[in-house]
Amino acid sequence: MAIREELQDLYDRYAAAYTAGDASTCAAVFAPNGELFSPYAPPARGREAIEALHKVWTRNPVGNKQLIVLDAGASGDVAWCLATYSEGLPTGDGTSLNVLERQPDGSWLIRVCSLNSSDPDH
Repeated sequence: MAIREELQDLYDRYAAAYTAGDASTCAAVFAPNGELFSPYAPPARGREAIEALHKVWTRNPVGNKQLIVLDAGASGDVAWCLATYSEGLPTGDGTSLNVLERQPDGSWLIRVCSLNSSDPDH
């Protein structure tokens, strides 16, 4: 499977968990030492902090979260990905640039995620 398809599968699982309000599963796509940078909240470092942030974000159902991989690449055990994200709300649309690490089982986890809002106020 091509890297773009592998990462789209990961983001599809994340989006489904987000839409379902499952903060734990959202955080599970991040490495234990993962970092999340967002215009919507202070930086979250570590899976526990990322889960706590997702508990806030998913507290009220937001509709249908979608992430679409625009471009991706990999070299060895490191990958990168540019994706769009949307929730159906103006402040919930933008791009996401990510660095991922391959795990011993061959799966990918997000090591660093940077969200960039399409809303000029964020």
